[in-house]
Amino acid sequence: MSKERARRRAEREAERERQAAVRAQREARLARRRERRGRLLAALPRRVRVVRQGGLLARRQRAQNAVFLALFLIVQVLAWLLFSAWAARLGVLVLSLLIVPVLVTLVFDRRS
Repeated sequence: MSKERARRRAEREAERERQAAVRAQREARLARRRERRGRLLAALPRRVRVVRQGGLLARRQRAQNAVFLALFLIVQVLAWLLFSAWAARLGVLVLSLLIVPVLVTLVFDRRS
């Protein structure tokens, strides 16, 4: 009877050792993965959460910018539909890029 108990205890201990070895391998693999991930994330720039302004002036400025963006896109689509020459399309794009900041400054007083 005691030999049988000793054999079962030895089997349990062997199984426990196997499980400990498997667990140690898994933990070592996870530690290597964490180390690689940590080095990779350290090389990347950190994301910064930007909270946008929520006041009346900020909302108004966002609405104005959205209107000008919509107008800019409408002008570009019309240019692509009306002109078949690439030079004309490119000219409208360059002219629009130069005129939009001037119009924004003239229409909305943003000097301060």
